Order: sequence, then structure tokens, then C-alpha cells
Amino acid sequence: MTFQYSFRDCLQRAERITWRVEDLIGGEKTLDFSRPFMPEAFARTSELEFLGADERITLNQIRGNAYLGIFGLVEEFILPFVLDHARPLLAGDEYRARAYLEFASEEAKHIHLFRRFREEFAAGFGVPCEVIGPPATIAQHVLSHPPLSVALLTLHIEWMTQRHFQDSIRDDDGLDPQFKSLLRHHWMEEHQHAQLDAMMVSSIAQDLNQSEIDAGIDGYLALGVFLDEGLKQQVAFDLEALERTIGRTLGEDERGAFTRVQHQANRWTYIGSGMSHPRFLESLEALNPAKRAIIEDLSRGFS
Repeated sequence: MTFQYSFRDCLQRAERITWRVEDLIGGEKTLDFSRPFMPEAFARTSELEFLGADERITLNQIRGNAYLGIFGLVEEFILPFVLDHARPLLAGDEYRARAYLEFASEEAKHIHLFRRFREEFAAGFGVPCEVIGPPATIAQHVLSHPPLSVALLTLHIEWMTQRHFQDSIRDDDGLDPQFKSLLRHHWMEEHQHAQLDAMMVSSIAQDLNQSEIDAGIDGYLALGVFLDEGLKQQVAFDLEALERTIGRTLGEDERGAFTRVQHQANRWTYIGSGMSHPRFLESLEALNPAKRAIIEDLSRGFS
């Protein structure tokens, strides 16, 4: 697979981005709990007609907290994976090695960023909101899969982040500006990460035969099933947090509707939006066109 960019290009763009976590949160930079944090395309609260307007904003913010937690969680396995990939390159192409080390450094910064925003959320929201984990256990499970599987999942996540900001966040002026700033600055660095990971996928596949490549793709799909099970648990956590915050228990039918709508919303946010991204599908096409067609068809169930 050929690329229209190089390791040097990615490194030079990364070096021009110089924001710090302290620039985005803390002091006078606080979250505005009168406004939604997530675009409706992800939160999908409008479908829950049994919730009042204020309750929908509350749910939206709970979903925002989960977004922080889940992204912080995935960075926990991406960081060691990129470092392991970079280590053998240190004596080779300088730009390639430096680009992947910069990638890893930025992922460490993102872990710090999401952690600080969750601390700010907890202080301002005032009600405990659980998130799936623990990160170390999930990272251990993900990293037990073939490197190609992990690289594909990482590529899925990087292109997913691009789609989130460009399609749903960038032009939404109703969101809390501080939360939107977090998402914008995260997106700025993930653009380089997506390109680097696309080259990583290609590089890993070069040393594999077709059976091994297919096993790597199947491992990616297995990780998608694993993630989907986690999202079911996250929906249950979000329901518990909502009921604690609004001070009432939803009826049985309402709880059923909540679970159905919110699980599908989470599936689009974290699975469908990455699995169906055209650039992700391009990488799959280069590995196995038949597998690409299967995954594109599967992605329609996560919309």
C-alpha cells in the first residue's frame, strides 16, 4: 500500500503542535454544566422522550464523562503497543523512529489530559459515574492478541477520532466550549497518529503470509466483540448514574428503551464510526478485499 505522506511529514506536523494539558483545563478553565458536552449524534438523548430537557443534558454529560474514561482507557494499551513497535526501529530510519516516539509521547499526554478532565468532571458534577475497566486489565487482554489485530484496532480508534471531530463536533456551537476544546486538541494530534498507524499496519502485514494476515483481521473483529460487551456494561453504569443524579428510578419500559437506545448510540460512537471510516476500509482492502467487504457490511449494524 502506498501513502501520500511520509514519517518525516508526520513528525514535522506533530512538532508544530505545542499545546499542554495545563492550557486546556484548570484554574479559570472549568466545565460549564449548563451545556451539553457531547453532540447529539453520539448522545442520542432526544429519542428518550420520557426524560425532561434538564435530564437529557444530565445524561449527555454522563456520556461525556464515559467518553473521557473510555478514551483514557484505550490510550493505556496504545501507548505500550507503540513503544514496543518503536523500540526495534531506533537504529534504523531516524524519522520513522522519532515519529513513533513522538506518537507515544503524545499518547502519554492524552492519558494525562483525559484524567484531568475526569477530575474536573467529578468535582463539578458531584455524583459518582462509573466507567468500565480497570484500564490495566483491558490493556492486558487487548495486547494478548496478534500485533496486526492491535494495530488495526488502534487504526480504527484513530480514524474514529477524526470522524468524531470533523463530522459532529467541529460545527456544533451548542457544546460546552471547554469540553469542545479538549476534543479539538485531541483531534489535532490524532490526525498524525492515524497516518502513522496506517503505515504501521502495512509494515506489520509485510512480514506475514495471507493466513496470518487473515488471523490478524479476525483478531480485530474479536476485539470488537469484546468492546461491544464492555459498552453494554457502560450503558448500565450510565443508567445508574442518571437515576442517582435525577433522584428517580425509571420504569421498566423506560429502562428497556434507555438500554436499547443508549447501547446503539455507544456502538456507533466507538465501533461503527471507526469500522466504517473510508480510510480504515482502505487499509483493510490492501490486506484482504473479501475481509474488507465483510467488515463494511458488519459496520452497518453499528450505525
